[in-house]
Amino acid sequence: MDKIFIADLKLHTRIGVYAWERQVAQTILLNLEIGLPSERPCHSDDLADALDYAAVVRRLKTLLQDHPYHLLERLAEALAQLVLEEFGAPWVKLSVAKLAPLPEVRQLGVSIERTRQLPDGTPPP
Repeated sequence: MDKIFIADLKLHTRIGVYAWERQVAQTILLNLEIGLPSERPCHSDDLADALDYAAVVRRLKTLLQDHPYHLLERLAEALAQLVLEEFGAPWVKLSVAKLAPLPEVRQLGVSIERTRQLPDGTPPP
């Protein structure tokens, strides 16, 4: 399966279970691997056939500007579903991490993998 990746994307959002965490934007680090819906762009060399990763980054940034989630786990799920549903990716693997959330910790986060499901609950062919 072909994939694209977006590595070390640093964005800002308000996230946390404590009120003080949600008072100021924090930098988070995103890493994504996204399954390509088809091999067409490998042969056509046409952006219209490709998964536009610049559009993915813009959409992720928009979601992070105003979301209601407190847990990184829930935010990761929302980001994964966005990629699957809005960009037609068959699967996505992503990690989201807070940077230096504790004095002794460089990064703290969650990593998930999701597969797009058809309405009957099965993965696409």
